[in-house]
Amino acid sequence: MSTLNSETRLTITDVNDIATSGPLDAPLTRSSLRDIAGAYLSLCKPRIVELLLVSAVPTLFVVSRGLPSLSDLLVVVVGGAGAAASAGAFNCFIDRDIDQLMERTRNRPLARHQVGPRAALIFGTCLGAVSVGLFLVLSNVLAAALTLCAIGYYALVYSLLLKRRTPQSTLWGGLCGSAPVLIAWATVAGSLSWTALCLFLIVFFWQPPHFWALAMKYKDDYARANIPVLPVVASSRRVLAESIVHSWLMVLSSVAVWPLAPTTPIYGVLSIALGGTFLVKVHSIHRAVRRDLDPQTMALFHGSIAYLTLLFAALAVDAVLHSCTP
Repeated sequence: MSTLNSETRLTITDVNDIATSGPLDAPLTRSSLRDIAGAYLSLCKPRIVELLLVSAVPTLFVVSRGLPSLSDLLVVVVGGAGAAASAGAFNCFIDRDIDQLMERTRNRPLARHQVGPRAALIFGTCLGAVSVGLFLVLSNVLAAALTLCAIGYYALVYSLLLKRRTPQSTLWGGLCGSAPVLIAWATVAGSLSWTALCLFLIVFFWQPPHFWALAMKYKDDYARANIPVLPVVASSRRVLAESIVHSWLMVLSSVAVWPLAPTTPIYGVLSIALGGTFLVKVHSIHRAVRRDLDPQTMALFHGSIAYLTLLFAALAVDAVLHSCTP
């Protein structure tokens, strides 16, 4: 028994069974367990998971025409979060080389060797399998297939191919970022519709101005890692000009939901007000760049999160109000 106890001293990397087989020099304490849990949580990219649920959960209210069932809500939240976390883990696995070169990402678990490649790959695979299985068993084949395609597209198409090769990776990578809306819709309806497509397009066109605002601030980071995001290979004027185009398409898509879905004038007014505010902001930042002033792109980044959250919250509230109308 004493021999067994002397051999159960583990480091975080040893627990992960990955990169090294160094000395067992630290006991597995409550603090180290917290570190391990924190490292794996970081692999999931919880902020991105939150953003994806911001659009997916209100979509349930729209397609349900009021309050969704508890079972649909649980499968979308748990399965959707698991799918997004799986994609995040795969992304960390694929990007582990460039994450070490970028100031913004150098503290990610694989870059710091808190979690090794093999463990991250297994972790992402298990999360993906569980999430797809949940949709398959508790929802339907369409929702499960969309979930599997979203995970695969983010890992294989966006992370492995597009991100390192084309400045338009943000736009086309947005296909998987918009998928939670379709997955939520399919969970309830078992099919898709024009309303679902409009909701998908809102998120799809939202992503370029949202991400490019962040990439403009960290463009030196991306240049150091040889990632050709648009702010690295194009002028700020061009980036913001393209952001304006996508922002207009986003707002038009949001307004198009009004006649397509069973919404009240409340949503129509709010979608126009929120969209107008966002357009004023992106146009003002473009003017600042043309005048060689500080564009304050992070204000646009944070404003885009507020816009998406408020717009989809308005959809959910409107769906409940509409269901209460005789």
